Amino acid sequence: MRILFIGDMVGKPGRRMVSESLPYLRAKEGPFDFILANGENAAAGRGLTAKVAEELFDMGIDGLTSGNHIWDKKEFIPFLDEESRVVRPANYPPGCPGSGVMVLRKGDLSLGVVNLQGRVFMPSTDCPFRKIDELLGDMDGMPVFVDLHAEATSEKKVMGAYLDGRVSVLVGTHTHVQTADEEVLPRGTAYISDVGMTGSFSSAIGMTVESVMPKFLTGLPSRFEVATEDLRLNGVVVDVDYETGIALDIRRVSVKWEEWL
Repeated sequence: MRILFIGDMVGKPGRRMVSESLPYLRAKEGPFDFILANGENAAAGRGLTAKVAEELFDMGIDGLTSGNHIWDKKEFIPFLDEESRVVRPANYPPGCPGSGVMVLRKGDLSLGVVNLQGRVFMPSTDCPFRKIDELLGDMDGMPVFVDLHAEATSEKKVMGAYLDGRVSVLVGTHTHVQTADEEVLPRGTAYISDVGMTGSFSSAIGMTVESVMPKFLTGLPSRFEVATEDLRLNGVVVDVDYETGIALDIRRVSVKWEEWL
């Protein structure tokens, strides 16, 4: 089983980068059995909308994970209860809209996808460690892919050790900076601390430097604008033995806009 996971897409430039580069990636790295992406910043840089989600599905993305910004577009919140291909972090308290788990199926293949959110330097949530323990009992032996949306590398590293051999893949998202620590852990879980982002790299993690700078200079709120220059796609390609759920390989992907021209 080959899985492509695309790092946090930032606004329309990020979506355009996905649309333009997927044919290139399929030719170079594919074919893919499942394509996943983090979509919490896909609509104007913060949040998600039903229209944007459908646009991404039409590109060939099978499922969307998210994070703390999934709640930013209020009109999207009811959609979380309607669209099974979008998950929010599972360790939000009971009663929150949506689900933190989805099962994707293609032919004879099934993939469980779990979204978690860290608690260090992040909004308050329930314990992600106890939540994943609860959820894994319902995965019915299928390979499981986990997106841990978290700030602290230490929290991600500990989760990697905690889940090694229990899930097929654990990727970190949220910081928008791709790390160089991808590996298959000793018991067979593919791991990377952060997949990175898809959008403008001439920016402050996807937003124009000019719109972000006043916040740091004055401490006052400023309106961020999505940057459009130097587009890149960050992601990982993971190979999993479907029968055992053991990861065979994980490798980083970083594609520049002009690479396939």
